[in-house]
Amino acid sequence: MLEKLMQLDTELLLYINGINSPFGDNFFSMYTDILIWVPLYALILYTIFKKHGMRGFWILLALVLVVTLCDQISSSLIKPTVARLRPTREPSLEGLIHIVNGYRGGRYGFISSHAANSFGLAAFSALLFRRPAYTIFIFLWAIINSYSRMYLGVHYPGDILGGTILGLLAGWSVYLLYAKVIRTRHRDMIEGPRSVYDTRLIIYSGVLMVITIALASKALI
Repeated sequence: MLEKLMQLDTELLLYINGINSPFGDNFFSMYTDILIWVPLYALILYTIFKKHGMRGFWILLALVLVVTLCDQISSSLIKPTVARLRPTREPSLEGLIHIVNGYRGGRYGFISSHAANSFGLAAFSALLFRRPAYTIFIFLWAIINSYSRMYLGVHYPGDILGGTILGLLAGWSVYLLYAKVIRTRHRDMIEGPRSVYDTRLIIYSGVLMVITIALASKALI
C-alpha cells in the first residue's frame, strides 16, 4: 500500500513538474523566494499594530511561535527522521525532473517547511482578522506558494500535504492559545469593534506583488 502511494506521489509530481515553461520558471522561482514577500509580512504586522498599538506584540509573539513550530518540527524533527530524499536528489529521477536555475533544495523534503510556514501564517492570520476576502486571498497565496515547490521539483505532493496539515494545526492551535491568554488580559483584542481589522491594504498590495512578479517573469523570457 505504501509503495503504491509513493509511486502515485512520484507520478503526480512528474506530471506537475512536467507542465513547465520559461514564464513559469521565472514566475515560480521568484514567487517561492521568502524575501519577495517581506513587504506582505510587514503589512500584516502594520495592520496588527495599527489596530492594537503596543499590545500588538502579543500577536507578534504568537506569529513567531507559529513560524517557529512549523519550521522546527518540519526541518529539525521530521525531515531528518523520515529522511526522504527530495525529487531533485533522488537518483532514480535523475534526468526526469525539470530543474530551474540549478535549484535543488536541501537533501530531504518530507515535510515541506514552505507549505507548513505558509499555511501556518494563513490559518493564524485568517482566524485573527476574520475577513472573508482576506481569508480567500491568504489561502490562495499559500496554495500557490506550495504549488511552486512541486513545479520546481523540490517537493512531492505528499511533502506538501504533510506541510499543509502541520501548518494548519500549528496556526489553529497557537490561535486558540493566544485567544485564551489574551481573553484574560485584553478582551477587546478578540471581541468587540476593535477586533474588526481593515485588511484591504494587505490584499491590494499582495495582488499588486503577484502582478509585478508576473510582469517581471514575462520580461525575462
